[in-house]
This record gives sequence, C-alpha cells and structure tokens, in this order.
Amino acid sequence: MGSVLAAASPSPAPAGAGGPGVPGLVSVPPGFSMPPVSSVLPGSDSDQQKADADSSLQNPGTYEECHRKCKEVFPMQMEGVRLVVNKGLSNHFQVSHTVTLSTLGDSGYRFGSTYVGSKQTGPAESFPVIVGDMDNTGSLNAQVIHQLTSAVRSKIAMQTQQHKFVNWQCDFEYRGQDFTSAVTLGNPDVLVGSGDNFVATLTLGGAGAHATYYHKANDQLQVGVEFEASTRMQDTTASFGYQLDVPKANLLFKGTVDSNWVVGATLEKKLVPLPLTLALGAFLNHRKNKFQCGFGVTIG
Repeated sequence: MGSVLAAASPSPAPAGAGGPGVPGLVSVPPGFSMPPVSSVLPGSDSDQQKADADSSLQNPGTYEECHRKCKEVFPMQMEGVRLVVNKGLSNHFQVSHTVTLSTLGDSGYRFGSTYVGSKQTGPAESFPVIVGDMDNTGSLNAQVIHQLTSAVRSKIAMQTQQHKFVNWQCDFEYRGQDFTSAVTLGNPDVLVGSGDNFVATLTLGGAGAHATYYHKANDQLQVGVEFEASTRMQDTTASFGYQLDVPKANLLFKGTVDSNWVVGATLEKKLVPLPLTLALGAFLNHRKNKFQCGFGVTIG
C-alpha cells in the first residue's frame, strides 16, 4: 500500500518572473504548492534526515492486519439475498440487523451489537471494544478487545451453538518498535469440561528444565510431548510420541520422533488365548546413520 506526502512551500513567483515553458521555472496548479528549495537540494541536511527516517523499520501493525489488506482485494462469494441494516445509537454503541435468504444454506436472522469504550489510544482507536452477534437459533459469537498497555493488546473470543458452549480463544499481542509478536491460547480444556484428558508438568532446577504434556484423544489414541534442557550438558531435546491401541486386533503400536532426527517404533501383539506377547522394535538415527532393531517374547 503506497502513501502520499504533502509539503508546504512558498507562494508562487510574482507575475513577470516567468511562465510556463520558461526554463528553470515550474508551473504550480491551483491548490498545490512546491516544497522549499533547501529541502530538495542534493546533500542537504533535511534530505539526509528523510533518507535515514525512510530506511528505519516501522511496526507492521497488528497480526490480523498482516493478511487483512490482501484478503480485502478478493471478492466475497455471495448466494441468495442478504439485507444488512446498521444503526448507531450513540458515540459508543451501534447495533445491526441481518436477514439472510438462501436456497442452499439455512435462512435466518442475526442481531449484532458493538460497544467502543472511551479509552482513546490513537486518532482512530478506542478501547475496550465488545462485539457480539446472535442468530435466531441462539448461537452466539462474541469478542472482547482491550489495550492493556501501550504495547500489549488482548482479545478474547467466545462461541456457542444452540445454547451450548463450544469454543473460546485468547490472544495476547505485543507491538515493538519494528515488530509484532502474538500468542494464542485456543479452546483450553479448562472451560470445555474435558480437563481429565491431559496432564502438563514443568520442572525447573539448577540442572535445567524438564516439561511434558500428555493428552488422551480417545480410547485408541494417546499423544505426548517432552522437552528437556540441560545446563550441565549444554543440550536441549524435544520429543513427540504417540500410542495407538487396537483392542479388536490385540495390537499396541507406539511411535516417536525427536529433534535429533531419531525415529522409532514398537509393535506388541498378544496371541490370545495363549499367554504370549510378541514385541518388535526398530529405531533409526538419521543424523548418525545408525539403525537398531530387536525382538522380544513375554510369557504370562
């Protein structure tokens, strides 16, 4: 996206000083002005200051704005008939009514409201901002955006479907002088109600740090992530593992991959009704080009 700069200048030259076509003079249209001569001379101080200012990086804006400008260029797909009515009730409150008639999807009505607070952080930014809309089935979408400090902004988004809570997301955004970083926490199990399905552990000490995360997706699939950082060995390792249980086939499969490019897997097979369990394992270190495998039998 380009930008347009305007600069003030002295008044046009008096009559008789020259005119269009006279060498060395520039005709200025009405409503426009020329910058001072000192600001356009090569090697001047103001020209050098402007070059230094242009060469410095600026903050790219919010994380969502990075893609929004490009997405607005593309046309939005439309089907059926949609009527939107917006009404401003005050300087801080606005409501909207949307009626949708569709032959492919569901037709319905949606009511939306927007509240903008009185904490002004810029010429076109005021906080907090609360945006929400609800359709005729009771499904709700809501967002709360607030500028916590001059550099930190937070956003909380919630969603319900037919009076049932289904999703929520929390974002924290930090805006530096020439960069923007964001952290997103999406749909934590604390509010969804399946908190028993995961275990997270963090251990800190003089020898380093050890963190693990375990999650049970369903009765057949379980996953785990492990991170270890050793100050004594000056080494860090991250590992990902999963376990797949197939009760009908009496099979138990485990796989892993870590940051050292070590890939491994084990397979266990119970020979029902015999009290025997066969195990087969194989590990491959891509970095050291080493391969090892093994076979085991368990009785009982």
